[in-house]
Amino acid sequence: MSKAPDRVTATESAVDLLTKLTELNGGLMIHQSGGCCDGSAPMCYPVGEYRIGQRDVLVGTIDLPDPLPSVRVWINGDQFQLWKHTQLILDVVKGRGAGFSLEAPEGVRFLSRSRTFSDDENALLEASPPKVGADFE
Repeated sequence: MSKAPDRVTATESAVDLLTKLTELNGGLMIHQSGGCCDGSAPMCYPVGEYRIGQRDVLVGTIDLPDPLPSVRVWINGDQFQLWKHTQLILDVVKGRGAGFSLEAPEGVRFLSRSRTFSDDENALLEASPPKVGADFE
């Protein structure tokens, strides 16, 4: 049987920026915003500075170079239902988003791209549902 695809990946530029921000701020997490403030931008926070809800879904993690910790990527449960058939691809583009996300002073912002999973990939993903915030309390 094949391995389920990652629900989240990151471009090299996103990994580079997350590495820099982790070195400056310690462990990080991403929350895929659901339409408030910056629209649907991924928002980057130091671990513990954004409260994960019980229904928020852990989409996956982005590995950083050793010895840095991986970055957990979360999304609101209702929004996950709309996105569950797509792979979230974290990217970076020039320009500033709102001031809530850690990358704002860098003159760049995180951006979500996506691709639709195939029927076979969706079947594999259904067999291994993601964890939610309540699983971590």
